[in-house]
Amino acid sequence: MTYDSVIRGTAVLPEGTLDSAWIAIRDGRIAAIGTGEAPQATETFDAGSDLIIPGVIDGQTHACSYGGLPGIRSTTRSAVAGGITTIVDMPYDNPDPLNSLERLDAKVAAIREHAHSNVALYGTVMPGQSVEEIEPLIDGGVVAFKISTFESSPTRFPRISSTQTLEIFSALADTAIPLGVHNEDQEIVRAHIAAAKAAGRNGIEAHSESRPPAAEMAATAQFLELGAAAGAHAHIVHLTTTRGFDLVENYLNDGYRSTGELCVHYLWLDPEIDGPELGAKMKVNPPIRPGQIEALWDDVASGRVAFVSSDHSSWPIDNKFTASIFDAGAGVPGLETLLPAFYTGAATRGYDAVALTVLQLCERPAKFFGLWPMKGALVIGADADIAILKAEKQVWDSSKAHDELCWSPFDGREFSVRVARTYVGGKLAWDGNAVVNAPGDGQYVGRGTSAWF
Repeated sequence: MTYDSVIRGTAVLPEGTLDSAWIAIRDGRIAAIGTGEAPQATETFDAGSDLIIPGVIDGQTHACSYGGLPGIRSTTRSAVAGGITTIVDMPYDNPDPLNSLERLDAKVAAIREHAHSNVALYGTVMPGQSVEEIEPLIDGGVVAFKISTFESSPTRFPRISSTQTLEIFSALADTAIPLGVHNEDQEIVRAHIAAAKAAGRNGIEAHSESRPPAAEMAATAQFLELGAAAGAHAHIVHLTTTRGFDLVENYLNDGYRSTGELCVHYLWLDPEIDGPELGAKMKVNPPIRPGQIEALWDDVASGRVAFVSSDHSSWPIDNKFTASIFDAGAGVPGLETLLPAFYTGAATRGYDAVALTVLQLCERPAKFFGLWPMKGALVIGADADIAILKAEKQVWDSSKAHDELCWSPFDGREFSVRVARTYVGGKLAWDGNAVVNAPGDGQYVGRGTSAWF
């Protein structure tokens, strides 16, 4: 029997690491796994002792927030260069959010035209929209829904009232679909921003104070309670303090479906340390907090974090060049730094970086978004979405990124690994130097049957 391709190396399987392994691929799926002499294949790649891991699933990206649906092309090109084989894209597209079957169809068509990686999708609900429009989106394959307690845009990123939030939770209660939230209390944030402006405080050091932890925790607690009242899955898409994970854990221990997510920049950056150098380049919402890095790593290691994502934003650097931090755009690129940054941070702290990386970046998001076991693990029958990770130091230079943005808060940071190859559906997508697959080689991925709870 001849397979389409065979990859040799150190395979990271669900049961552990397998040295001198081979993985055989046929028709885009993993057909066999073994050690010793490899079977015949049309193509064979020997990665030596490099790690063969499942392709990363980035559970939070914003591919279309700036350039519209065609932004999927550059975003997914950057994804495969970062070892990411599936992105889970947020619904706040430019100019219209994904809140209807018509817009879902348009985004799926754009994926089929532009995507280098696989793409799964969040949906959303707009103010006053009937919850009856939720079911067609679920039938269309959306993996989750997201709303916001803070209005960044009345048309694209609106605030959803607590009354409507409860209605949405009630509509989702009998499903496995999570409802995620951007968790900031609007009244508290706007009052604190006004006070900071009045005091003439307009640098990065004022950003966290202007959107204080109290605003984040108040929105988080209310959202969790509304989810509990409806018996639905409440998911916080970004928590910035260990206190946030305390709240999630409290609800979980009380028997409710609650989860919290973490973005990798919260595990690396501190405004008191990095703010003078980075300024608005590290502005995200909710803000990166001072003094939280080590406590958040403890949350990751203890299993309190559902999974870690990039929260990649497709905004160009120009919107960071403002006199005041309050006028600068929020969000950072992150697709090519998620995997090496997380791995390096884990290894630096003495964790089993291989196991923790596969758990947090592959297995857990796959299960969360209903993609398991076809994605997230190297198992027979799974999609051959694979990354090869080389233990080779690199200093990140975003001018060489593949996202057309070419800036990053991680510029100049040293990572202990680099992505040597990425395969999407068994096809080579990244060869270590260039993206070699074509737009449209990525697939739209609908939600399957796996569930977190």
